[in-house]
Order: sequence, then structure tokens, then C-alpha cells
Amino acid sequence: MSTTQRSTAPGKARRAKAGKPRHSQVQKSKRKAERLDARSKERAQRFQARTKKATPSSPHIREVKPLRAEGTHSFRDLGITPALANALSAQGITEPFPIQIATIPDAIAGSDILGRGQTGSGKTLAFSLSLLTNISKKVAKPHKPLALILTPTRELAQQIDHVIRPLARAVGHESIVIAGGMPYPKQITALRKATAIVVATPGRLIDLLNRNEVQLDHLQIAVLDEADQMADMGFLPVVKEILDQSDPNGQRLLFSATLDRGVDALVRKYLKNPKTHSLQSDQASVTTMEHHVLQMHPGDKDDITSQIAARRGKTILFVKTQRGADRLADKLAHAGVAVGALHGGKSQAVRTRTLALFKEQENSALVATDVAARGIHVDGISLVVHVDLPQDHKDYLHRSGRTARAGESGTVVTLSSSKHQRAVTGLLSRAGVTPQIHDVKPLDKKLMVLTGAQEPSGVPYVAPVVAANRPKYAGKRRRYGR
Repeated sequence: MSTTQRSTAPGKARRAKAGKPRHSQVQKSKRKAERLDARSKERAQRFQARTKKATPSSPHIREVKPLRAEGTHSFRDLGITPALANALSAQGITEPFPIQIATIPDAIAGSDILGRGQTGSGKTLAFSLSLLTNISKKVAKPHKPLALILTPTRELAQQIDHVIRPLARAVGHESIVIAGGMPYPKQITALRKATAIVVATPGRLIDLLNRNEVQLDHLQIAVLDEADQMADMGFLPVVKEILDQSDPNGQRLLFSATLDRGVDALVRKYLKNPKTHSLQSDQASVTTMEHHVLQMHPGDKDDITSQIAARRGKTILFVKTQRGADRLADKLAHAGVAVGALHGGKSQAVRTRTLALFKEQENSALVATDVAARGIHVDGISLVVHVDLPQDHKDYLHRSGRTARAGESGTVVTLSSSKHQRAVTGLLSRAGVTPQIHDVKPLDKKLMVLTGAQEPSGVPYVAPVVAANRPKYAGKRRRYGR
């Protein structure tokens, strides 16, 4: 082939191609979106098929069907003590959830329990009622609690204590939170006064064990809540050290969304022939939540985020970093949104006040990081916003689990651009979710219908000042270390 022929051939090809009718950019984008959506649905179907076929890797774990409530039950029918049933009635709690119906009788009978599934199902009340029924007629000794509840975060420990404390008092017991970032004196004093129930994070508890301020040889029941999150945070070696110091004949209840990252080994070593109850996690999330991906021009993201945050109702917005959380909260507050930021860089006092304000205010927003995701148990959150895409599908489920709790419905939206659509749909398919994808602009009708977005007031929001209640000490203050 000659040099002339080689040089002219491409030109002919271009001219021939130019003579053909060309599709518009809009049509190309539409076809691409349809292809991506089809792939996303196919991946989701494959994921769900694999999930149904999966079996536990441990021979000590037997899989059971997802929980379903059949017939009518009352808490008294489940075998809890009458004092607890009366305390629940006083709070307006009369009908148990499926996880409570399934696990409470087994736990009261003394069986070890393995509960699998997402948060928001009522498991806190399930293990609290079982635990309190089993220790109701027993007496704790100084430094020797009867029951231990281990959690990954301070916020979750405080939420559990908020549930269990009034019930414990109904049967003559007290509870105490043992967690880092909180003063030692109150915790040590409670242990010396023979507090029966300890709700703890692993780090602070092992510290007090090493100081000999707490001994676990009289422990009757140990509950591990959110065990997979403790594994993600690197707490499993400490958890094993704690369990090794407890009574080997004691009862163990473990709750975890998954059995990976060492949780399965924990089950095999410390649970004896556990009764397994599988919460219908991913399927339940799909049926009680609406999942949407909002695609937008990157330049519109700040406006759309502030308009969503200004909606009526409780909204939680998730970002990747502490700095990002503070930055977004400042922007929203300047725009007139009642907002707070929650992350591990805040002091415990600030985190407690921020969460309390979020609970009290009917219309408010909370900006949080993934570390705080499992510690946020607030009723009435109707919208979860993934401002930043989570690292993996587990984080997506943990974040999204802040809404649609205990049978309620909720909406989850992910903010994205067409540039990141493949990453978003891939992550959601691994979570077993097929979202609806929408192109939105600031304050367009679709955005307002899906999220309730509205224009912020423009009047900068200033959080109310809450006076701290400081304890009064008589005489010289004793130091317990840092």
C-alpha cells in the first residue's frame, strides 16, 4: 500500500462517516442510562440470589427463616416478669415486635442467642427484657456486675442505657454507662455501689478491668451488640480479652448484621449451641425504604443540599470526614437551617448536647460521619441523605438504617453526578438495592416531591446554649487518673 493511499484512506473514512445521520447527545445519554440501569438490576438480582443461597460458615450456627409475627402476642405471654410488663405499659409499649417475640422466650430459657440483621428492629428492648427477667431476683456485689452489654460507641451505649435504666429500676436494679470520653469518678462510684448492669465500650471497660475496679467472675449475662461494627473498629481482641475474664458458664447474646471479619470465630468460641434468629434485613429495608439517586450538576450540589436540609422533619446527612461534617454544618447554619454536626472529633459533652437538640427539635438536620452512624438511634428520622458516597455497601446499609426503624417508612437519597453513576449503582447493587435515578436541579418539582426540599430562610441559625450540670464535690476531689 502506497504512502498516498495510507494518507487518503482515513480522510475517505471520515467523509463516509460524516455522511451518516448522527444521533443527538441526549439520545446517547438516554441509551447509556438505560444500559447502566439494566446492568444495575441484573447485579442486584445476582446479589440477592447469592444471599439466598449463602449458608453460615460455622457448623455451630444454624440458619433459620426470617422472622415473621404470627398471631397476637403480649409481653406477658413472652414470659417477662410482671413488673417489666407494667413498666412497658406505663410507657405506652404494649405489642412486641417480631424479633422480641422470637428471641425473648429463648433468652429467658437461658439459651445463647445469635441475632442477625440491621438495627431498628427492636432488638435493644428484646435483650434488655430478657436480661432483666433473668437477673430480677439476684443481687449484685460491689465491683461485680451481673450483666454486661458491650457496644462499639459511646452514643449507642447511652441510647441502650436510656432504654434499659427505667426498666431496671422496675425490678430493683441500676445501670451505668462505662465509656471513654466520660469522667471516671461517676463510673467507679457506681461500680463500688454494686450496680448490676454495665453498658460499656470495650476500651474503657478493659481499662477499669486492669485497674481492678470491675470483676466479671459473677457475670450472668453478656450481650454483644453490633459485633460487626466492633470488628470494623478493631475491638475484637479486646472483646475476647473481656469475655475470657467472664464466667464461662454465663449466658451470651450476640447481635450482628454480618458474620465476617472475625465475628464468626467469636460465635464459635464463646456461644454454646446458640439459637439463631435472622432478621429480614436487606429485604425489609427495601420494602420499608424508598431509595433514590439524585443526579445533578456538581455546581448545584451545595444549593440542593441546603434545600433538602431545610425540609420539614428530621433529616440526617452523611459525609466522609470530620472536617467535611463541620464545613457542611457551617454552610447550612449560615443558610438558616437548624443543624448540628456529630463526629468522633467532638467532645462527649458536645456530642451529647448535639444529639439531644436533634431529638427535641421537630424540624432539624444532623450532619454525621460513618463512625457516628451506628450510635444514632433517634425516632422520627424520615430522610437519610448520602452527601458523600460511603466506602462500601455495609456503610450504605448502616447509614440508611437510621430511617425506617421499627416498622416505620423512610426515604434514602444519594447525591451524585452522571460522572459517578457507575460507582453509585455498583455500590447499591452490592447492598441489594435497585434505586430510582432522577436528574434534578435546585428547587425543581421532582426534588421537592421526593425530599420535601424548600428554600432555607437565609437567617443564620445559632444553636441554643444549654447549661451544663456540673456535679458539686464536698471537700478535696479525688483523682482517678485519665
